[in-house]
Amino acid sequence: MLSKRQEISNCAARLFRKKGYKATSMRDIAEAMNMKAASLYNHISSKEELFSELLLKMATLFTIGMEEIAQSSLSTADKLERLIALHVKLTVEHTDAISLISGEWVHLPESSAAEYLKHRDSYEKEFRTIIDQGKKEGIYKDIDTDIILFSLLSTLRGLYSWYSKNKDYNSIELERQMINCLTHGINK
Repeated sequence: MLSKRQEISNCAARLFRKKGYKATSMRDIAEAMNMKAASLYNHISSKEELFSELLLKMATLFTIGMEEIAQSSLSTADKLERLIALHVKLTVEHTDAISLISGEWVHLPESSAAEYLKHRDSYEKEFRTIIDQGKKEGIYKDIDTDIILFSLLSTLRGLYSWYSKNKDYNSIELERQMINCLTHGINK
């Protein structure tokens, strides 16, 4: 069973995704929770606090997952597959919160934004390292690493939009299909 704070956080994530962070008020969150706005403040101090917690939680989950994958003894190809699987898993489990990482993060307060960007930059650096290693090993085509990273992350960061309309899609099959499509393309 979720705590009231977690229920509020999930509700806020849904509203931030649908209306945007700036357009969502504490009153909106309270109404969606069937609470009075004053009661909401018994559980949280501000909309900004909720937003920061949501984004930093997602950044931390990605960073922890990346560290586990990067430090594992998996082959380079398996590491890339595990990264794709990580994105799929987090998208399925946190569809609303993950939607905020693409553009809404710019509304983070300065201190939270600095921490968020640190996580994001570290994550992308490790992702590049895996891609570069795969190119050295001859696993991946000699395509510019930034183009590969952009292509993969654009697709994975936008998956929430597709998934939110296709929640009945089997998550294991989604992971398999995404890995196959992103690592092998659509060529026969």
